[in-house]
Amino acid sequence: MRPSAARLLNILVPVKRAVDYSVKIRVNPQQTGIDTNVKHSMNPFDEIAVEEAIRLRESLGASVIKSIKAVTIGPPKSVDILRTALAVGADSAVHVALPESAPSPEPLAVAKTLQALIKKAGDGESKVDMVILGKQAIDDDLGVTGQMLAGLLGWSQATFASKVEVDEAKGEVVVTREIDGGGEEVRCKLPVVITTDLRLNEPRYASLPNIMKAKKKPVEKFSPEDLGVDYTPQLETLKVTEPPKRVGGGKVASVEELVAKLKEAGVAAA
Repeated sequence: MRPSAARLLNILVPVKRAVDYSVKIRVNPQQTGIDTNVKHSMNPFDEIAVEEAIRLRESLGASVIKSIKAVTIGPPKSVDILRTALAVGADSAVHVALPESAPSPEPLAVAKTLQALIKKAGDGESKVDMVILGKQAIDDDLGVTGQMLAGLLGWSQATFASKVEVDEAKGEVVVTREIDGGGEEVRCKLPVVITTDLRLNEPRYASLPNIMKAKKKPVEKFSPEDLGVDYTPQLETLKVTEPPKRVGGGKVASVEELVAKLKEAGVAAA
């Protein structure tokens, strides 16, 4: 008898619509958050995650990586981010739709949403084997969604990845992650959750023909109710203010004058 062929791997890549990194952030007049009436784009760390999924398929071949699916949670405008992911190489996408006025979902709600989508995919040919996502979003900078997801699923995890190698024969992923003073190599069993760091790769740009083709790729839509996830915020933001403007420094003529000024500022000796 011939041995049965190994099942192909499916990759899920969560992406987030965030204020573009080049925009100067300003607090809104109500001081409830930042002014969001500005240019938005895909979270830069998520761009790296999409690029890495595509590079894995290019290096391993379509005989190993079956599909790359992008997923986002947010208002209708978030579909533009999915189209970007589809244009650079993702095969399909999922949009968990929220009202335009809804607050940005917190990391635990995002992790539970991804968990629900992975469970919905089942254990057959559509089973998710790998989740690659940015280590953090540049708007909230929390950096905990990947770890929470791995904990909910009971999967292996490797954070701050600067290099990813898949050994499909062993069903393992070797991840080099950045630590203080160097790199650490982590060997993980599939399925696995990987969060990406800046040095992992440089994302590509989508070509015009691929942007046009992306409009024909499927985007599946769900509501929070479909997935059984509660998006009620667990945290309450009381007030958001800008930091005080920096004032110019001054020169002192002697050490004694410096010490006196430090004491006036409330700086005490250790």
